[in-house]
Order: sequence, then C-alpha cells, then structure tokens
Amino acid sequence: MSKFKFNKKYKAIVIGGSAGSFQGIVKILSNLPEHFPIPIIMCLHRLKHVRNGFVEALSIKSIAEVTEPHDKESIKKGKVYLAPANYHLSIELGHYFSLSTEEMINNSRPAIDITLGTSAYVYRDKLIGILLSGANRDGGLGMKWIKDRGGLTIVQEPSECMIDTMPKAAMGYTNIDHVLKIDQIVQFLKELDKQYIK
Repeated sequence: MSKFKFNKKYKAIVIGGSAGSFQGIVKILSNLPEHFPIPIIMCLHRLKHVRNGFVEALSIKSIAEVTEPHDKESIKKGKVYLAPANYHLSIELGHYFSLSTEEMINNSRPAIDITLGTSAYVYRDKLIGILLSGANRDGGLGMKWIKDRGGLTIVQEPSECMIDTMPKAAMGYTNIDHVLKIDQIVQFLKELDKQYIK
C-alpha cells in the first residue's frame, strides 16, 4: 500500500540542492524509471568557474539525459535539466527557460529560490518541489511559494543530510508535505511514474 497519494497529473518536478546533495542527486537520477514522463529541472549550487564535468558526471549515472538548457529553450517531457553555472534559471509562462546574470541571491547564482519560485508561478498545483542537503537558506522561500500555489513539497530528511540548513529552512517557512530520505524519494518517483500511461 502506497503512503503517497497522487490526486492530479503533475507537469514538472523541480529539485534544489547545495553542499552534500550531489550523492543524493546521483541516486535519484540513477534510479529513475525508464522513459519517466515528467521533466525534472534541477538547480544546484555549483562552482561558477567550473563549467565542464558536472553535467557529464550526472549524465553517466542518470537514466535520462542531463542537459543545461539554453535561453528560451522549451521544456520537454522526459528531460532532465540542470541550471548552468553562474546563471539564474527561471521558468517562463509558455513553459520555456530564461537565463540571466542578475545579482546573486543568498550568495548564489543560480539561486534555487528563483528556479523554484518561477516554477511555482507557471506550474501552480501541477508542480512537485524537492529540496535536498545544503548549507544556506536558499530554496526555503521557493518551497513556500510552491506550497502556497498548491504544489507538492518534499524535503530530504534533515538527519540524513550532510548539512541540514536548507531543508530545515523550508520546514520553517511552510508545512512540508513529505520529509523523506533519498531512498524514499526514489520510491516516490517510481510510484508517481505508475500514474502515467506511456
């Protein structure tokens, strides 16, 4: 019997993470069901001067191809996207990406709050937000905005995080729907996959 209830068809999943999140991301991507139908948009804090290697490292492990979107690129089903280093990644009405080099937020560019907040504005109650281990409060407000607009919110179990500041910040801002370990997030995505006819 599933502990998860899926009352609607979700159209996007957005994942935020920082320090300590890489291994969790790898485990999630390497265990995705084949032909997973929902686009996954990841905003992870990265070294801004290191542009190569990160996407390749994730792609090697991921079931689905991982790409860095271009400005104005349309969001497609079944794709996994990663915010490029040193660019804020926004989601625009019409379901396409927008990149910018505006000021850092929470000392970060890309800022997780921007990606989560703009995703919430576009996808509203058809969005799932997931926030993993991290050392600052970036993403906490973004999770609140997702919740406020009817989306589903998940944070990594703080006791499992290398650094629990990020998920705890989100839990302080809003009533998170699910607090899960990485293995449980993987199971959540597998059960979600079963709701879609491919």
